[in-house]
Amino acid sequence: MGRRGEATRERILAVAEAIVLQQGYSATSIDAVIANAGITKSGFFYHFKSKNQLAKGLLERYVRQDDAVFSRLFARADSLSEDPLQRFLIFLKLLEETMANLESNHPGCIVAAYCYECEQIEPEVLAIMKESVLSWRRMFTARLDEIAALYPPRYEVVLADVADMATSGIEGGIILSKVIDDKNLLPRQIAQYRNYVRALFEPAS
Repeated sequence: MGRRGEATRERILAVAEAIVLQQGYSATSIDAVIANAGITKSGFFYHFKSKNQLAKGLLERYVRQDDAVFSRLFARADSLSEDPLQRFLIFLKLLEETMANLESNHPGCIVAAYCYECEQIEPEVLAIMKESVLSWRRMFTARLDEIAALYPPRYEVVLADVADMATSGIEGGIILSKVIDDKNLLPRQIAQYRNYVRALFEPAS
């Protein structure tokens, strides 16, 4: 696929994502995507053979974008400290600042959008969604394992559950910020998780 084809595919995905996040997956029609993307029906089906293939492409794109953000922020945090706890706290601060600098509310989460309409989503796509969430659990748990080896938690916890709190706090913050129309709610939720991690691991003075 050449640059022109890649640009068309990306335009289709961007348009489809906006519609799905606004109207939901089941209410998103291929015709609406075609009309808003300014392409022909044959142009759409060249890139996506079905609505399910579009759903898969949207999810894979969303996961790649999230992974890129996490990787970039973790790399920055790792360059600023050798201490695993401080690296994780710096990462969360950077993530908080990234979300605070959005011009408006976070546009939404494809994973959450699909979750509410699981009966409309093909098993192949649901499997990708599940694996993406589990990969975030593994990523955060690996960081927390490093911290716990040096700073034993101040009370008994399951580190995988603490890792899941990061995901649920971010995803829940996205939903709440849209419902309440408060773009600062998401960064505040990340800040609260950061405070929890600090309180869990920092030795008592």
